[in-house]
Amino acid sequence: RTQSIEAMMFSKVAARQLTARAFSAAAHQPPIKLHGIHARYANAAYVAASKQGVLDTVSAELQGLLAATEKHPGLKNLLDNPVVSRDDKSAALNTLLSGAATSVTLNLLTTMAGNARLPELEKVVGVYEQLMKATRGEVEATIISADPLTKAQTEAISKAIESELGGKGKVILSAEVDESLIGGLQVQIGDKFLDLSVSSKIDAISRTAV
Repeated sequence: RTQSIEAMMFSKVAARQLTARAFSAAAHQPPIKLHGIHARYANAAYVAASKQGVLDTVSAELQGLLAATEKHPGLKNLLDNPVVSRDDKSAALNTLLSGAATSVTLNLLTTMAGNARLPELEKVVGVYEQLMKATRGEVEATIISADPLTKAQTEAISKAIESELGGKGKVILSAEVDESLIGGLQVQIGDKFLDLSVSSKIDAISRTAV
């Protein structure tokens, strides 16, 4: 009987530990599910950065590295050149970034180097930024108008979109000009598209008339 009680107590403790681990693991998962080879690297970096509490730091480091490749052709050549061996790339990255970047960023880069994926770094960083935008509750929206919008108009549209979203996200707005619209707006929010332009109305009338 004593052994039975001990076994039950052990089972309860084990169950609590497993539950705690499951909640802990779930807390660090990316907020959205993205798939593909680039997402694998980005997801792994996100989880590791979340566990260490350095999500924003890793984001800044990756963006900084991309900016550095634009300014320094030698660095870009190191990342992209297939003639440079994987081991040499990893060694060079360790020399350049050891002590200057988080272990998450360094591990991501050396892993990509070992798998000959460094030429695709920009795409991996792009996916990581998608995850960060989702984490921050940011929603990308594009406004296309026939004429350039004033600052007041842009702010008013941004507030209207935020209101439409129920205040659940911060709108990151970009504006484009397309004179063929004649007047009105086209609004794209994520994968949703709304055409309020005069040209679309004319097209609709034309189709009806035919």
